[in-house]
Amino acid sequence: MSSQVILPRIMQVGAGASEHVHEVLMSLGCDRPLIITDKMMVQLGYAGRIQEVLGNHGVNADVFDDTVPEPTVDSIQAGVAAIQDGNYDSIIALGGGSPIDSAKAMGILGKFGGEMRDYKFPRIVNEEGLPIIAVPTTAGTGSEVTRFTIITDETTDEKMLCVGVGFMPVAALVDYTLTLSLPARISADTGIDALTHAMEAYVSQKANHYSDSQALAAMKLIGPNLRKVYHDGSDAAAREAMMLGSTLAGVAFSNASVALVHGMSRPIGAAFHVPHGLSNAMLLPSVTEFSIPGAPERYATCARAIGVASEADSDELANAKLLDELRALNDELQVPTPEQFGIDRATFMELMPTMAEQALASGSPNNNPRIPSAQEIVEIYKTLW
Repeated sequence: MSSQVILPRIMQVGAGASEHVHEVLMSLGCDRPLIITDKMMVQLGYAGRIQEVLGNHGVNADVFDDTVPEPTVDSIQAGVAAIQDGNYDSIIALGGGSPIDSAKAMGILGKFGGEMRDYKFPRIVNEEGLPIIAVPTTAGTGSEVTRFTIITDETTDEKMLCVGVGFMPVAALVDYTLTLSLPARISADTGIDALTHAMEAYVSQKANHYSDSQALAAMKLIGPNLRKVYHDGSDAAAREAMMLGSTLAGVAFSNASVALVHGMSRPIGAAFHVPHGLSNAMLLPSVTEFSIPGAPERYATCARAIGVASEADSDELANAKLLDELRALNDELQVPTPEQFGIDRATFMELMPTMAEQALASGSPNNNPRIPSAQEIVEIYKTLW
């Protein structure tokens, strides 16, 4: 049985990769790009740096910086209007997962029109929108190498999963130096997000030999370095490892799919505006404990790849060490519980059945090695308190 592998056409990886944006743009035959980013990237000077690089080659790039942390239908439409008004031929998506996810949606809607809901899974979007050059500035989402985007419908608080080759960036410029300024909280949340991507890709029922190779490599990079970048953001070697690990984890889950953590994470984010990486972190220990009986050998291999178990350890011992590590990681990286985050307990409990149904409807739980019922999902939600 063969597996289809989908990747960006061009990948530039390493220090200074983002400064190759002009030659990548030229190779695509484009000369009127719109930089889609957020206001922080403008304040930090990252958008200006890309404008300067392009300007040195006679290319003028406008900036749209009104993306929001959890992309919504309204925020996407604002960008679509900018694209259509400006007659741009390409997009440079600069920032974390939210600007890149926003750019993916804008690239499709800007070219083909319609509403975001028209492109929601189970529709598979294979149409080619405006070409996107993704420049990630966090080591977490892997969005620069995935064929997914997630957009919240603010009228229903539903996080819509959109899937297809049409959402895959044409190019990814993976420059770890852009992560050196990340604060500890974002380093932690995006890092655990990347770890979740790698683990879920490896235990997914859609895993294959190719995705396994990327997931294991990602875990070996992330495991020893996540704490390092949290405690010392200037550690360039650790930052480089995390950035590459994040990209490899993105490749892995884009080609094997995510599973129960992500299925349960999206409703928490939509209902309570918890950042995606943070809600993944809240869920990862409990979901892993629930899922281990469905793939004990695979989870034990994760423990060894992350570096918390040895080859001499039995699978049972390795999995015990894995659970201990995930809980210890959340403690050390100060991942809040829902209560500590400020979520009202009564509201959370009341919404659990609805969130469980939304999780199942996303399809992601069906990739899990142990497929839960709606009631089992509710029980896992309860453990978060």
